[in-house]
Formats: sequence, structure tokens, C-alpha cells
Amino acid sequence: MGLHLPDKWIWDSWYAFDGEFYHAFYLHASRALGDPNRRHRNPIVGHAMSRDLNEWTVVRDALIVSDSPAFDSWTTWTGSVIQADDGKWWMFYTGTSREDGGDVQTVGAAVSDDLMTWHKLSNQPLVSADSRWYEKLDKTIWHDEAWRDPWVFRFANDPTTWHMLVTARANHGDPKTRGVVGHATSNDLLNWEVQPPLSQPGQGFGQMEVFQFENVDGVPVLIFCCGWRELSAERLAEFGQRDATYSLAVSGDLTALDFTKAKPFLQPMAYAGRIVKGPDGWVFIGFTNEVNGKFVGELCDAVSVTADPIKGLILR
Repeated sequence: MGLHLPDKWIWDSWYAFDGEFYHAFYLHASRALGDPNRRHRNPIVGHAMSRDLNEWTVVRDALIVSDSPAFDSWTTWTGSVIQADDGKWWMFYTGTSREDGGDVQTVGAAVSDDLMTWHKLSNQPLVSADSRWYEKLDKTIWHDEAWRDPWVFRFANDPTTWHMLVTARANHGDPKTRGVVGHATSNDLLNWEVQPPLSQPGQGFGQMEVFQFENVDGVPVLIFCCGWRELSAERLAEFGQRDATYSLAVSGDLTALDFTKAKPFLQPMAYAGRIVKGPDGWVFIGFTNEVNGKFVGELCDAVSVTADPIKGLILR
């Protein structure tokens, strides 16, 4: 079963496995806000645990906003969790600040010994968009400065370098299709160097949110999501007015990314989808966005998936 909270909306989620329990971290906000669009400025990072990715037990929240001044004094948004070589857990997450009006997104981190109690490292961000390659805030072009949803990992053949994939926009090209894979690297998880994007703009997406890179049953796959309002005219004509999670079969080193070949994952039609390696193979979990024009805000049931070198993520 998925995760439904009667008094709260749930949307983006990310996962960790401690050897016994799967941990879901997710954005949630009170339904007392009334308008679900208000959830974006009132999120808390929640936490639930499961042995099988089906039955979940909600535990104490993981993160809330910091007191001003801080890079996350307004929101704590989507991230990812990894375990360092010394056993410590790191959560990289997005922050926005009241000090700059909440329109500039940056990435910070918190650490934990047990995945339950988290300690933020700093009130300053660890990584932010570099104007050499990435679009900075210009509301005549785009409504925010996109630098969010950090996905942190290492390539199997390089155990010394950590990579961070980020929702970002290039600083050139058609403003409607500037979505790219932002990239940063680190050798110690604390000090990060922003790199050029791993993709080129003009591939059909105004922004690509919530990246995840995994080797699924021998096929390297990149997944992400995009709302229909951020699609190019060609994409919109092909797919229609539907927000979706997309997948793309890629090279193992994430070179030569061609997002014109990305395909929506439709069963289920869930947004901000994640793939998690469960006890019986890979599963897909996302949040149910809108049904008949009404926001739902709950995590869907885990669906068994695999990957195809042409089609990307598929049902198993």
C-alpha cells in the first residue's frame, strides 16, 4: 500500500535502506492550508519506515526550516540520502530563504548517525548555481532560480568522487526549453565544485525535476519529472496536458544525454517518481498529483519495474 495521511498532503519523496528498514523521506504539509498550492511554501520533511516498501509506519519528522538568516529559512525541499564510508548518513536537500524572497534555490546538507535525528551542517548553502553555465534569477525569463532536488551518488568505477545531479536551467538558448542536468562534484561531501551541465538545452523541457540515476537490472537509467506547462510545443502536442515522470536509458558515464528520447512512465501516472531496489527487485514509487483536476497528495503503491535499453523504465 502507498502512504496516505488524512490530515496532510504528501508529494516528493526519497529513500534510504539501512539493511533492515527502508526509510521514506517526503515533503508534507497540512491540509488545513486549504489551497494545495500553498503547500510549496509550508513544507516539512517527513519520515516513514517500512520492511517491504508497502506497509509504512510514520515516525518523527526529519527536517524543518531554519531560523533566519539561513539559506533554508523559508522552505526545506526535495533531496536525497546517502551513507558515507564512515557510516554517517548525509541528507542533501533544497533550501529557499526569506531573506531573498524565496526565489533562489540552493543546496545544503544535514547529517545523522541513525536516520532518525538530523543535524544541519550550516545556515549557508553548500552548492548554488554558477552563472558561468546556469541561469540566475531573472523573472523576465523564468519565475525562479532553479538549483534544487540534489541526487548524490558515486560511479561504481570511481569510489573517490561524489556526483550531484541538480534541477537547473542553462544560461542560453530558448527560455522555454532551457532545462538541463545540473552537475557538481566533491571528494568529501562537504566541499563541492560546480561543473558544466551534463546535457544541452533545447531538448523539449523547460525544467527537469527530481533526477535519479540508477543501474536497473543492467541498464543505466535516468529518471526525472516535468509538468506539462514546462514542455515544449512539440512535446505537449505529443503527450498532452499531463504531468509525468520520465525515464531515459543512458550511458553508464552519463555522457551524450539526449532527452528527446525520454519517455513518460504511465503506469501509474505518478509525479516525482523514485525507483528503489526492494527485497524482490526494483520498484517505482511517486505521488498521485491530480485526479479530475483535484490535487490528491499521497504516495502510490510500489510498482515492480525493470529497464529496457531503448524504452527506459518499464513494468516488470
